[in-house]
Amino acid sequence: MAAAPVNQAVRYEPDESPPLLLSVGLGAQIAILIVAPVVITVAIVFRIADQPTEYLAWGAFAAMFISGVATILQAVRVWRIGAGHILIMGTSGAFIAVCVGALIKAGPATMASLIVVSSLFQFALAARLALLRRIFTPVVCGTVIMLIAATVMPIVFDMMMDAPEGAPDMAAPVAALVTIVVIAALILRAPPVLRLWAPIIGIGVGCVVAGAFGLYDTQYVLDAAWVGIPVGSWPGLDLTPGQEFWALLPAFVIVTLVGAIETIGDGVAIQRVSRRQEQATDFRVVQGALNADGVGNFLSGLAGTLPNTTYSSSISLVQVTGVAARRVGIVIGVVIAALAFFPKVAAVFIAIPGPVAAALITVVIGILFVQGMRIILDDGLDFRKATVVGTAFWLGTGFQNQWIFPELLGDGFVSVLLGNGMTSGAIVAILMTLFMELTRPRRRRLQLALDSEAQPRIDELLRRFASANRWDDAATARLTAAGEETLAILLQEEDEVTAGRTRRLSVSARMEDGAAEMEFVTALEGENMEDRLSYLGDLPSIPDENEVSFRLLRHYASSVRHQKYHGVDIITVSVDGPRT
Repeated sequence: MAAAPVNQAVRYEPDESPPLLLSVGLGAQIAILIVAPVVITVAIVFRIADQPTEYLAWGAFAAMFISGVATILQAVRVWRIGAGHILIMGTSGAFIAVCVGALIKAGPATMASLIVVSSLFQFALAARLALLRRIFTPVVCGTVIMLIAATVMPIVFDMMMDAPEGAPDMAAPVAALVTIVVIAALILRAPPVLRLWAPIIGIGVGCVVAGAFGLYDTQYVLDAAWVGIPVGSWPGLDLTPGQEFWALLPAFVIVTLVGAIETIGDGVAIQRVSRRQEQATDFRVVQGALNADGVGNFLSGLAGTLPNTTYSSSISLVQVTGVAARRVGIVIGVVIAALAFFPKVAAVFIAIPGPVAAALITVVIGILFVQGMRIILDDGLDFRKATVVGTAFWLGTGFQNQWIFPELLGDGFVSVLLGNGMTSGAIVAILMTLFMELTRPRRRRLQLALDSEAQPRIDELLRRFASANRWDDAATARLTAAGEETLAILLQEEDEVTAGRTRRLSVSARMEDGAAEMEFVTALEGENMEDRLSYLGDLPSIPDENEVSFRLLRHYASSVRHQKYHGVDIITVSVDGPRT
């Protein structure tokens, strides 16, 4: 077996320390790239909702500062908060539609309260990630991401034609078109380093064109202070929530959870690109990323600005630069937070004309839509998943555009709840997923202590399972042997980690596409089994005693997956059925 591949492009791993000059220079450069989308997203939401300029300035300040703090938290990792990797935080485009709706229907204070309350669900997801993995599947999350794009785009298209009274008719479309063309051309054909600057360059060219038509408000930039804090515009919290709050809360919770799923994807991906030696995904890192994201959302709600999310560009930045050192992540966060205290920096982006900003968001949201599709396709698309995706997406789109039973929804709670396509589509996808999960073949389960006396009971469970599914003797032997070796590995890890303290073990088995899927759930803190299995090719031809079970398990099982969470380990072992 070949050794695990080595990623030579990684110059500095997370725990390594690049030279200070490199860290500061690279971190400052990346921070400048990130500030633009952070401020522009806030400006788009507040402009569409017709919020005062003072509140917009405050929202931009708070978003920049909190994004910087959350980025630092992701890098340094305090207890279970933070990934310990470069995961850049910034305002979430997924919240554009729901935040616009909240500002228009209920005001800034209610929006702030909704963000605070919904952020608590992100902490709950992080704590119970192992339990909720069957509900928030890639199909559900990908569908909701696609619906977010479909929900936001009509708002963005309206903004693309927004021009002040008296401006030439062609001003808005020309400025928007030039911006899109420049950004798209750079993304499609520019070298990797220049590609990262595509949004900034596109905005700059678009603003020049818009300025020629008199659309860029240079006076706002000139009037902005160089240093300071826009005090006096904090909206506070709505401590007496009314009907609008409760009707909008499901949408905020769903978007928060979907944003969390995106963070999970980023948490998995950043681990893959940050190490020279390929390792299995550590879901404790993912849980840390979720907790830091939750802290950012909670602080955003308290401040009355848009929630945070991890930026997927973190992965591409690490791939392009080869620098994954957390020291650089700290520098990025410090620079973003520091720039918040320079109002003129935010003013440059706030003054960007609506058509130019909308053009940028069009590209970003388009990529978001494709990311949703990719999440679904990467999970494997069969006829069941296709039914869930198609039904949920088109029902969500129908409710969003009031094509489905508009007269029955009325103007109350149900109208606000289902009138948001993302919410209604997510409800459909989750209900269909729950139905599939509840109607899948039942698992045969066994709970017992994790000790040497567990083997006979596990063997009996697996033999009954094989007999019920009419497996022949050879397939039954493979199944029981795989179960025996998995238990042996768990007992080995148990001895090394717990020094004799007995833990509980849950074992289950069910049929899945003609193969037996065994699941061993326990609490361990040792090395990931997937890594041990992948390193077998580097071991000597005569293994030591501790490696025998790993080699045997690799022989009997068709696949082994080990998911490590805080407080729980889940080992999933698949064994092929009878060979015909």
